[in-house]
Amino acid sequence: MRITERAPQNSMTEIKNTPTLAPTFAELGVRPETVASLAAMGIERAFAIQEYALPIALRGGDMIGQAPTGTGKTFGFGIPLIDRAVAPGEGDTGGQPQALVVVPTRELGLQVAKDLAGAGKSRGVRVLALYGGVAYEPQVEALKAGVEILVSTPGRLLDLCKQKHLKLDKVKALVLDEADRMLDLGFLDDVEKILKMLPEERQTMLFSATMPDPIVTLSRRFLRTPVTVHAGHTTEPGVSPQTKQVVYRTHQLNKLELLARILQANGRGLTMIFTRTKRNADRVSEDLDFRGFAAAAVHGDLGQGARERALRAFRAGKIDVLVATDVAARGLDVSGVTHVINYDCPDDAETYVHRIGRTGRAGATGVAATFVDWEDMPRWRIVDKTLGLELTGPDGPPETYHTSPWVYTDLDIPTDVSGTLPSAQRSRAGLSAEVEEDLGGRSRGSRGSKRGPVAEAPPRERAPRRRRRLTGDDQPAEQGETGAAETSAADSGESTGEGRSRRRRRRGGSAAIAAVTHENGAPAVQFSDGSLTVQSAGDSDGPAEPAGSAEAGASRSRSRRRRRRSGGRGAEGGAEGALESSVEG
Repeated sequence: MRITERAPQNSMTEIKNTPTLAPTFAELGVRPETVASLAAMGIERAFAIQEYALPIALRGGDMIGQAPTGTGKTFGFGIPLIDRAVAPGEGDTGGQPQALVVVPTRELGLQVAKDLAGAGKSRGVRVLALYGGVAYEPQVEALKAGVEILVSTPGRLLDLCKQKHLKLDKVKALVLDEADRMLDLGFLDDVEKILKMLPEERQTMLFSATMPDPIVTLSRRFLRTPVTVHAGHTTEPGVSPQTKQVVYRTHQLNKLELLARILQANGRGLTMIFTRTKRNADRVSEDLDFRGFAAAAVHGDLGQGARERALRAFRAGKIDVLVATDVAARGLDVSGVTHVINYDCPDDAETYVHRIGRTGRAGATGVAATFVDWEDMPRWRIVDKTLGLELTGPDGPPETYHTSPWVYTDLDIPTDVSGTLPSAQRSRAGLSAEVEEDLGGRSRGSRGSKRGPVAEAPPRERAPRRRRRLTGDDQPAEQGETGAAETSAADSGESTGEGRSRRRRRRGGSAAIAAVTHENGAPAVQFSDGSLTVQSAGDSDGPAEPAGSAEAGASRSRSRRRRRRSGGRGAEGGAEGALESSVEG
């Protein structure tokens, strides 16, 4: 490897790789403990980006690493962070972060943290992933316990700093991973805020598959004499040469039938399918599940627990088809992905590169199939021309259906397959075999996490229902709450039928009102044409007692009204007042 002299401040020196025998990590100057941890993970020799990046990063120099997805960028910057970190027992650092890796998505952060934790296992280097969508408390507790390397999304990192749970004044190395993706997601302002919070004396490394102008400007502002490393391709966007690419012009109503045939190709392993919308991802996943395929969807509308559940099931092989939007197009490093299918045509060349970059990783071969609808033809021509794919002729991709013979030839599909997976081949456990973890975070449409178990509220007592009935003159007459109140008292055992109910006389109309009868000793109230008769169930052996005179009734009515105004009436009196009002009306 040849390295030119350092250029003046804010300039860039470029290194391009040449085919050589891949060296071991020990030959590149990596610590023996880290080499042993990598060997335990089955990693012994460096990829191109690691071969050229490690000598620069281990010396502490600023660097820009540009390589296709799946070529080993994570260990290109992660190994230097682990080697230079002071592990527990090696010195007193106060448990504050010594290195920071900023990533655009939760999935990428989890993957990077997992890889770095594995590489630092021998020395006990603590790695913590911070991301939104989950509760703050577990992350705050982990920060209090101490950590050497932080892997975080911009939003959660700024939140924890604002809440005084996190200090970055001890950070000696910063990595911006997938910087172009952070630009696409609108995180560039947050990244600049983070950069201003860090010590000026630090190492800064920026890694990305592409280098748009805003990222170049950012690197010139915050990196000091960076060395740019290109490995695996030229400076122009490209795709892995190990990936076989096919493009078919399809009809919207025939896409699913064609997809079901491709999923039965010989030698197919894990498969990722990309859609443009979240709704379409759900629909495709459900349709494939109905046809017998072990499929699940991943998109932004799912809670963090549901997303991680699907990814765990995919990595474990419980499902072999993952339908995703572009939220999962970057950073997901899942071994064994043999096929990538663009169910919906990508919007631009950059999206196409990152989608199909999920296969053909780390030297493995892969297949990428793209469905182009009629209305997507102008978009696809731009993608094809930008990348120089030359996959189609001047007339565009061939018009293709699930019966087209070239599909079976191109993708090695048996000719006798149908649109449904045979029962004998349904060997996957499915998404239901993976348990969803309760992360205690904020889910879609909720206000936050539950702090603890909530006691069950006692059942509410229903208020007595007031019934409206019509008199003989078709005038509405309300039946009071006396019957309902007395029924409630009878049900609760408060009324035993002892004593006699109050007798009352009201000026009634000519119409008769239906009788209300209760059991268990509750009073039975009967209205007749001009008088009121009250009979208690306990007095049923004797004759009914007639009501008093009109004058006595009026006197009692006035007495009750006075007691009602003074608040001296109880619940029974309130129910009787309602009954009196209904009778007077």
